[in-house]
Amino acid sequence: MKPNHEPDMRKVIAMGETIMDIIFHGEQPTAAVPGGSSFNSIISLGRAGIPAVFLGETGHDEVGRRIARFLQANHVDARFLRMRDDIQSAVSLAFLDEQHDAHYMFYKQPPRTLPDFTYPDVEADDVVQFGSYYALNPHIRPQVEAFLQHAREQGAILFYDVNFRRPHAAELERLYPTILDNFRLSDVVRGSADDFEVMYGERDPETIYRRHIAAHCPLFICTQGGEGIALCTPQSTYRFNVPQVSTVSTIGAGDNFNAGFIYGLVRHDVRRADLPSLPATRWEQLIDCGRRFAANVCTSIHNSIDEEFGRQMAEELE
Repeated sequence: MKPNHEPDMRKVIAMGETIMDIIFHGEQPTAAVPGGSSFNSIISLGRAGIPAVFLGETGHDEVGRRIARFLQANHVDARFLRMRDDIQSAVSLAFLDEQHDAHYMFYKQPPRTLPDFTYPDVEADDVVQFGSYYALNPHIRPQVEAFLQHAREQGAILFYDVNFRRPHAAELERLYPTILDNFRLSDVVRGSADDFEVMYGERDPETIYRRHIAAHCPLFICTQGGEGIALCTPQSTYRFNVPQVSTVSTIGAGDNFNAGFIYGLVRHDVRRADLPSLPATRWEQLIDCGRRFAANVCTSIHNSIDEEFGRQMAEELE
């Protein structure tokens, strides 16, 4: 089935890692799901009828082939997924605890320099999502930064998901200049309170924004799990509650908040030039899209919104 895109609909390009998540609930594995932070977001956007492109890499092996097929089956352009003979595809074990939160063990090779790096065309007001360690990896940083600079010059909206996890805490001092560069390149920075506790030892969104974000990027979203969502702008701080859902797994909740927020940018025709003066009512609409996507993904074992919800979102675009 082909998605029904409007001919001139803006596209979303997501750049990041790929991984095969093997999910354990109790003592037994219950699912094997292709994943990765930006990957999970772009799958949801493809299902929701947004023109979607994924930019990343995987091994030229059975896991990599499954990842490529999964992108294509979910209406995501996979031409810029590089399948490399010199690496094996990454795998993670995700163990769900009694609160349905995941604890991970990762199996992947040390990062290697890319022999080539091609990327899709970018047009004004397209959205580029990037983040996690992929956006910091020194082995590919020159290529990643060149693409981000190009996208910014073309007038795209750059959405940076910090997604900085404790396993990289020992590298923070070395990586921090790159994090600041990513802040400066971005139109919107999003991170969880957990990310900033690792980075700064702080969880309060207004403190984080004032001390660490505002000088580099004017728009900051901090997700705080069940405690809600904070949006900080130069004019004001807005706080939003999150809906109560019957949670099966929190894997992909933040990734799908990102997807929903970006879906809202396209659906509500928010352009890059609109962002500095967006009224509170429009921010509410964008955050609500993010909440709806995140709530949906928490009700299943999968990393992205379900196909029925995706069809509903695609119908809302028409």
